[in-house]
Amino acid sequence: MSELLTEAKNGTLWVSFNRPEARNALTFGMYEGLAELCQSVPTDGSVRAVVIKGNGGKAFAAGTDMTQFRAFETAQDALDYEARIEAVLTAIETCPLPTIAAIHGACTGGGASIAAVCDLRIASETLKFGFPIARTLGNCLAAGNLARLSSLMGAGRVRELIFTARLMEADDALCVGLVSEVLTDEAALLDRAEELAAQIGAMAPLTLRATKEAMRRTRAATQVDDHDLIELCYMSADFREGMEAFLGKRKPNWSGT
Repeated sequence: MSELLTEAKNGTLWVSFNRPEARNALTFGMYEGLAELCQSVPTDGSVRAVVIKGNGGKAFAAGTDMTQFRAFETAQDALDYEARIEAVLTAIETCPLPTIAAIHGACTGGGASIAAVCDLRIASETLKFGFPIARTLGNCLAAGNLARLSSLMGAGRVRELIFTARLMEADDALCVGLVSEVLTDEAALLDRAEELAAQIGAMAPLTLRATKEAMRRTRAATQVDDHDLIELCYMSADFREGMEAFLGKRKPNWSGT
């Protein structure tokens, strides 16, 4: 069974994360498949918008599959991982078509980063959005990812979410502008996503593309070197402890080392 499903329907490309047994936790293959899809979408008018969603009724995507971190041994492993995530997010940002995240249920970690980088986000009332890494894993977000999130909903809000490991619910997400609409349930969410995709798909494609790219360039104008911060977290004893504690379904014992 494919972990990433696609369906083109009425001018919209539907992309579905398809690991419902794992709350759509993202494998490296899923990340890379999504990036490739976003960069290879046709621009001949046969498809006018992309909708990203999660299958299974419980989650959009519950972060990166943590079992993959057990293979990390060196600082370069951590740097390569964050570079890979950055490349995926950039691929979504630079997709020539408008992207819509239709979020039902849990949307955390890497899933939250993907949703945040889409052009539009709508959600059902079951939304749980956040980055609980200070509670669960002890890693960090790369500077570019933090800049995206801060641009979207403010640096103070991003700091509060990460420092408290709180998951933002639908009403709060609507208030801070993270999502533009909240729908009652998954069926209503997907109906609205279809309607919204058709609406923006009828707009001038080059206007939308130029707007996307101008906003991306504005945000990306300032680049920072965060390699030391990535190494600090991913090479720590706390990162190994957080990963094993999460996978073993126990509370981590943080040491600060």
